Amino acid sequence: MDKILDVRNLQISFKTFFGEVEAVRDISFHVGKKETVAIVGESGCGKSVTANSIMQLLPMPPAFFKGGEIIFKGENLLDKTEKEMQRIRGNEISMVFQDPMTSLNPTMKIGDQIVEGLVKHRGLTKAEAKKIAIEMLNLVAVPQPEKRINQYPHEFSGGMRQRVMIALAMACNPQLLIADEPTTALDVTVQAQILDLMKKIQDQFDMSIILITHDLGVVADMSDRVVVMYAGQILEQGTRDEIFKDPKHPYTRKLLASVPRLDMKKDEPLHSIDGTPPDLYIPPKGCAFYDRCNIAMKICKDHMPDNTSHSDTHCSRCWLNHPMAARKDERREK
Repeated sequence: MDKILDVRNLQISFKTFFGEVEAVRDISFHVGKKETVAIVGESGCGKSVTANSIMQLLPMPPAFFKGGEIIFKGENLLDKTEKEMQRIRGNEISMVFQDPMTSLNPTMKIGDQIVEGLVKHRGLTKAEAKKIAIEMLNLVAVPQPEKRINQYPHEFSGGMRQRVMIALAMACNPQLLIADEPTTALDVTVQAQILDLMKKIQDQFDMSIILITHDLGVVADMSDRVVVMYAGQILEQGTRDEIFKDPKHPYTRKLLASVPRLDMKKDEPLHSIDGTPPDLYIPPKGCAFYDRCNIAMKICKDHMPDNTSHSDTHCSRCWLNHPMAARKDERREK
């Protein structure tokens, strides 16, 4: 599969009053053409920081890159100037943000916000751009687009604002769309409509998608491959079927077990992951999931294993799967 995006050994930290926070710790993954890759994990695991680093939207300072590369179409985005990134953002790479109310400009009409990008990136006149803006609003099923193009964000419901965000992101026909929690705070019906809309647009424009979410139901419906992040690291990645049907890392298994099932009995308790993620001011030497894992071994505390390949598309970082795994009698009781 041709790679449109290749993230290699990316490391991102934040300088704070208390010290350095290592938010993203040496992660590598890629996105193929026309592929949907989901990045999943608990809040604070580094998903959104990774997405914003691709768009070069992290505030610097306090953020800074410690190492790695973000290769898009053969060029490292980390070497681009701000002016060069402005030509890429919204044109070749677009992003649908988590909260459309704070992402849309409340002082500008919806149409003007879409027209602005078309005029800048495609060199159209305002009249030509307005015609395309109406077409995009119609594409994302906003009713009466000719009228609503002259309205402000506060005049739209949450679901309609998210549709407008997708229209805004898709206006210049980008090759890569980053969707950061695109269905947060939407009811189930609207959520399904937004997901169906994204799949329809992806098929129509042959677009690649990075889907950032903690909702594994959305992942099962949308993704081709899944990247599981925890404490700034990737613990497992593979195809959707490999992750859901044959998870290898204990963290992935616990994430899947915590999803409510339709066949649950009335008195069956909901599963949860005990404990909290580690403090990334002082990241653990070994596996970050050690303190929350009920099958951890002594070696897990002080040594993080390399990736173990389970197939051409599936790998994980766990001593239980590693060829050099410690003996079973080294497991500690919890």
